[in-house]
Amino acid sequence: MSKKKGVIAALAIILVAAAVIAAVLIPKGGSEMKVGKKISYEDITEFYYTESSSAYPPTYQRYRFYVEDGKRMFFHEKREGDTFPLTEADATVTGTKELTEEEWQSFLNCVDGGEVEKRTESTESGGSGPWLYLYWKKDKGKYQEFTFASYDKQVQFEELCKALAQ
Repeated sequence: MSKKKGVIAALAIILVAAAVIAAVLIPKGGSEMKVGKKISYEDITEFYYTESSSAYPPTYQRYRFYVEDGKRMFFHEKREGDTFPLTEADATVTGTKELTEEEWQSFLNCVDGGEVEKRTESTESGGSGPWLYLYWKKDKGKYQEFTFASYDKQVQFEELCKALAQ
């Protein structure tokens, strides 16, 4: 074999090895879904935002957007107390309201571009969240863990929830 053919063969082996490594290490397309792209707004059925801490005093705040009987709804619950875990009996502020079209659109603007990934079990402890889950018509119980497109979108979402809870 000539020197030139040997170099070409070595480069070919290196390229194949690089492709195999990339296929294993780089996330595959389809492992995440973009809200507003692969997940249509009409398919969203529920969204949960939960913060919970076991620090003293423990804290708990949940916001939920959902569709019920064709109506777009918002629910919020704050729990306060001296023992952990806080339960429904510790709820100090709760409320449910039907959303206007403008309020629902504000919610959609916040989640737009966010990513939904395959739900995983976490063994982490000590974090207060927020834990975010988006349920949609075609998720088949798998793709539900949500991440906002940016920190600014998360802040806008939190401000929206506080305003709706008033």
